Amino acid sequence: MQDTILEMRDITKVFPGVKALDEVKLNVQSGEIHCLVGENGAGKSTLMKVLSGVYPHGSYQGDILFENEPIALNSIADSERQGIIIIHQELALVPQLSITENIFLGNEVAKYGVVNWHLAHSMTEKLLKKVGLNEPPSTLVGSLGVGKQQLVEIAKALSKKVKLLILDEPTSALQENDSQKLLELLLELKGQGITSILITHKLNEISRVADKITVIRDGRTVSSLDCITDDITEERIICDMVGRDMTHRYPDRQPNIGETLMDVVDWNVWHPESNERQVIKNANLSVAKGEVVGIAGLMGSGRTELAMSLFGKSYGKNISGEIRLKGQSVDVSTVKKAVANGLAYVTEDRKELGLILEENVLRNTTLVNLEGVSHWGVMDDNKERHVVEDYRQVLQIRTPSVFQDVMNLSGGNQQKVVLSKWLFSDPQVLILDEPTRGIDVGAKFEIYNIINKLADEGRGVIMISSEMPELLGMCDRIYVMNEGVLVGELTGSEATQEKIMSMIVKA
Repeated sequence: MQDTILEMRDITKVFPGVKALDEVKLNVQSGEIHCLVGENGAGKSTLMKVLSGVYPHGSYQGDILFENEPIALNSIADSERQGIIIIHQELALVPQLSITENIFLGNEVAKYGVVNWHLAHSMTEKLLKKVGLNEPPSTLVGSLGVGKQQLVEIAKALSKKVKLLILDEPTSALQENDSQKLLELLLELKGQGITSILITHKLNEISRVADKITVIRDGRTVSSLDCITDDITEERIICDMVGRDMTHRYPDRQPNIGETLMDVVDWNVWHPESNERQVIKNANLSVAKGEVVGIAGLMGSGRTELAMSLFGKSYGKNISGEIRLKGQSVDVSTVKKAVANGLAYVTEDRKELGLILEENVLRNTTLVNLEGVSHWGVMDDNKERHVVEDYRQVLQIRTPSVFQDVMNLSGGNQQKVVLSKWLFSDPQVLILDEPTRGIDVGAKFEIYNIINKLADEGRGVIMISSEMPELLGMCDRIYVMNEGVLVGELTGSEATQEKIMSMIVKA
């Protein structure tokens, strides 16, 4: 029988006006991979911040036992001394430093204040070999892709003699291949006796690696499941997460498709830093009133580059081609002109490009259309607040106040703020780039409802997604893209994953 390595008893954490955790219980056995799941805002990250000392002992109620001993953690350093290491979704690496420097930052291999670089590099080589990374220790972290940076973070954790490794959404920004490698590494670490807590929204990852599952909803522990003895299905996990049956993962819609809203004709885009690399080649596509059009393709196929180049030519150079709105050629050569002509673009990276995280919901929502809440150049504060309150209600943005900083919202609610910002610009065509990336199934369903509502209002929606079931479940028509070329087009009724992949492979 396995020993219990971690027990969290009746953890309660209160913020002003919000009870984030309400007597949460978590029991983790030594040597297992324990998946912690729940909707955005359910309390998963808050619970892990309690465990890792970010929220110190005394700022919450309840008890933590580690290796059967009660512990009181007052800082991250305290938790690391116990062997509890957390890797956050936003990686804590310094791009300008080497792999070695990042791994031992704050934990230097030194004697009398002098760093032993030879020993540090030697130790780094061994750690990198453990995580399957073949880069030289002197490599700058900023030159690595996100997948390899995740491996550096895990190597850093191993350097601290980790006993319990916590990973918060580690694959949210990774390509499928990198995600699989990371999951395989977790299984290898399990074989070495390292216990892991994996926070993830991806149900396929849970079925791949989990030994136990704890589901949290609205700050409470809903269920604790054993993947060997319990009858576990995706439907059961989803039901526990959202509190309702989700037999239909995608909401029903009866499309009412009208006249063509936008045509893109012979669109060509060159790489911004290379005169010899053409990124988009003779793209032709259209979207009609009330239509949801998908763009499918593998990572690196050019989908985001196409979207950004259409929206004010915000990506690329030597761009040629024509955009017609309702049959009339329009100038979208700048973002301002694109917005003025009825285009909106919801970026795939909401935190870097979609939001000002330090600003509140109010300011983020009206940012694109200040003219709509001002008079003769003077802001009308009452009108602005009424506008944002309306969007808060319609889009069901869960926030204590429109004056809440968006950095404190869950991923799903941040995405709704981005949508409300662009909806306030009253666009005719919305380009949605990975609109549900990094959010849970419940929040996804709400985003899907918003997309359907936009189509029902007669707007045109172009939807880019790496999740093929999402495209198949939501789109009236799907373009398939490969290496900068639109290689095929399918109606929603005829599209299948097999047909899409066949078009990509044969291109």
